[in-house]
Amino acid sequence: MAVEEEGLRVFQSVKIKIGEAKNLPTYPGPNKMRDCYCTVNLDREEVFRTKIVEKSLCPFYGEDFYCEIPRSFRHLSFYIFDRDVFRRDSIIGKVAIQKEDLPKYHNRDTWFQLQHVDADSEVQGKVHLELRLSEVITDSGVVCHKLATRILECQGLPIVNGQCDPYATVTLAGPYRSEAKKTKVKKKTNNPQFDEVFYFEVTRPCSYSRKSHFDFEEEDVDKLEIRVDLWNASNLKFGDEFLGELRVPLNVLRQSSSYEAWYFLQPRDNGSKSLKPGDLGSLRLNVVYTEDHVFSSDYYSPLRDLLLRSADVEPVSASAAHVLGEVCREKQEAAIPLVRFFLHYGRVVPFISAIADAEVQRTQDPNTIFRGNSLTSKCIDETMKLAGMHYLHVTLKPTIEEICQSHKSCEIDPVKLKDGENLENNMENLRQYVDRIFSVITKSGVSCPTVMCDIFFSLREAAAKRFQDDLDVRYTAVSSFIFLRFFAPAILSPNLFQLTPHHTDPQTSRTLTLISKTIQTLGSLSKSKSASFKESYMAAFYEFFNEQKYADAVKNFLDLISSSGRRDPKSIEQPILLKEGFMIKRAQGRKRFGMKNFKKRWFRLTNHEFTYQKSKGDQPLYSIPIENILAVERLEEESFKMKNMFQVIQPERALYIQANNCVEAKAWIDILTKVSQCNKKRLTVYHPSAYLNGHWLCCRASSDTAPGCSPCTGGLPANIQLDIDGDRETERIYSLFNSYMSKLEKMQEACGSRSVYDGPEQEEYSTFIIDDPQETYKTLKQVIAGVGALEQEHAQYKRDKFKKTKYGSQEHPIGDKSFQSYIRQQSETSTHSI
Repeated sequence: MAVEEEGLRVFQSVKIKIGEAKNLPTYPGPNKMRDCYCTVNLDREEVFRTKIVEKSLCPFYGEDFYCEIPRSFRHLSFYIFDRDVFRRDSIIGKVAIQKEDLPKYHNRDTWFQLQHVDADSEVQGKVHLELRLSEVITDSGVVCHKLATRILECQGLPIVNGQCDPYATVTLAGPYRSEAKKTKVKKKTNNPQFDEVFYFEVTRPCSYSRKSHFDFEEEDVDKLEIRVDLWNASNLKFGDEFLGELRVPLNVLRQSSSYEAWYFLQPRDNGSKSLKPGDLGSLRLNVVYTEDHVFSSDYYSPLRDLLLRSADVEPVSASAAHVLGEVCREKQEAAIPLVRFFLHYGRVVPFISAIADAEVQRTQDPNTIFRGNSLTSKCIDETMKLAGMHYLHVTLKPTIEEICQSHKSCEIDPVKLKDGENLENNMENLRQYVDRIFSVITKSGVSCPTVMCDIFFSLREAAAKRFQDDLDVRYTAVSSFIFLRFFAPAILSPNLFQLTPHHTDPQTSRTLTLISKTIQTLGSLSKSKSASFKESYMAAFYEFFNEQKYADAVKNFLDLISSSGRRDPKSIEQPILLKEGFMIKRAQGRKRFGMKNFKKRWFRLTNHEFTYQKSKGDQPLYSIPIENILAVERLEEESFKMKNMFQVIQPERALYIQANNCVEAKAWIDILTKVSQCNKKRLTVYHPSAYLNGHWLCCRASSDTAPGCSPCTGGLPANIQLDIDGDRETERIYSLFNSYMSKLEKMQEACGSRSVYDGPEQEEYSTFIIDDPQETYKTLKQVIAGVGALEQEHAQYKRDKFKKTKYGSQEHPIGDKSFQSYIRQQSETSTHSI
């Protein structure tokens, strides 16, 4: 979800590797060890949780997490929790990285010291405040000053233990006085609308002078301040919970008698931090935070057209897309946005065919075909990840889940056998698993996505044409991707492909490693299979699979997925599981006297139906066929005073659902919208609030069948080619080109050098593939011009925004450090440009 700004959409995403923690404090019991997990939070909202690592003070997590961030945030926080014997979770410590500091740690492993957590450091949200100073004439005719403090509203307060019942205290404080007042409690909302005014007498009229409001002997107004404290009203005996404070010195009224601004809440400095920061241990993280500022489509036309011509440029190495692969430090960096861009515009097959053909022409030995980390192999990897994820899930997930749950011992290395284990039994367990997985893979050809099959067809043709004497190369060209780079890595690390929620335990991980090695070798069709293993026990195990039927099955499978005349995959009618998990749903009132309460249910979405049941594996309690989903939209928080709610609208009623957090809510809305996008009866209008107490809360219409009052959001298109934002990917490609501008210029020099000089190359130019210096030079000139034009547009946008932006506005509250640093940068830039 993009945050809309004037003429611009801003997308935020974060990719996190949670490594390990070390030197956690010992548990006070005799055991001393802890069972710990780590959470990822946007401010205080948890969006991801690792699995629990038991009995360790240096737990290794090794988990990856990626999400699109659907809202503004101030801190990316990581908490280490200890699950104790009573199943209560206590916080050991946290790492909180301010949003503006994220670029410092971009894509590098960093150890962070864990900090102490208390209510005074756990602050989020903002407050809208208005102050007005007025002269009042008392009954005796004397003039004094009254301060009116108006608390209008708060936004984004934290939800504590599932609830937020906030109130505010307002205090006028000075060296010799402190006077406090309190708002009403607002129940079940983290965006309370208070709109309450409190009056304080600020001055007594002893030496009042009309020359200045602040010429007093008794009270120096410059030393007074208004303090606003936010609290969460608690029913527990521990008392109300502090949510944050703000302090406004009254000298803000020096220029004018009224003042109004938004403030970020700040932590209370209570000076009680006596523990050393190193006492809690540390956590290793790798964080990649990306912010894309995307203009409207027409801004990108020159660069987009240049990229889209890439597949047709002769030679392809002179194309804009290939040039990006040449200048990026790692090919992966270029492959991710390029593949998404070409998928969106339906040109991924011609582009990959062109770069694959060029790579095959440069390959001398058929045995090394597509074995390097070239732009071709990275682009195909990325395409398989995007287009093949559902295929991977429907093929492997049931068997992988069974392996994880059954815990059968499959160790076949005699050195690693545990006491009481039998080598023959283990070997038989492993053989059965390999057979099962090999069978599901080789029978899945008809489900392979069309875009993958079209790419495999072009690989096969290019390899067979280049190495006409090698009859196996048409198979190895394809198997080097589908087995070595698609199925084998997914079996080895199922959590990276969402086949399991977390990484597996050591025993299961070892089993999957052995299966992956065997499958990789089975798929490779190498001449002497057993000799390809370094370990003698693997070579002995592989004898089970030396029969011709295995090689035949691989060849039949590869023939099917790389032939151009496959039957239409839409004729396959097996349901594909798209997403599942626990959420809370409101009873729909299908029974006449049933209560409309909220219940936790296990939801399951396939390409056929959306169901919920009591627990995973139970019979569905209710099913909505996909064709009956008329719209999927967010539900306004005011409906039930609950966050992260959305509605699945059906012909007879709407199903109201609450997700665990904002990231989960967005993911469910996106995928439900995508899967129902082509339904013929989709609605164009909907009710953003619920129907309660005989009327719709949004438009007050009394009939429960009244047509909606707001237009439905656009949603996502139904196929993968369009489930990507083309302008966002073009913006990412522009950003990459811009960051490697010096390399583009060096490549231009290399083209000039090669055009006029044919001798030994200068070493600094020899890293680039330049087959045609003149064509490449022409492309580079256009790329540099296109990137320069976009760079000017971004700079102009920043200058315009800087002129319009007000510190203390709702978008940039006082206390916004990222905005303060932005102001500094802009001031320096404008001074520099002058």
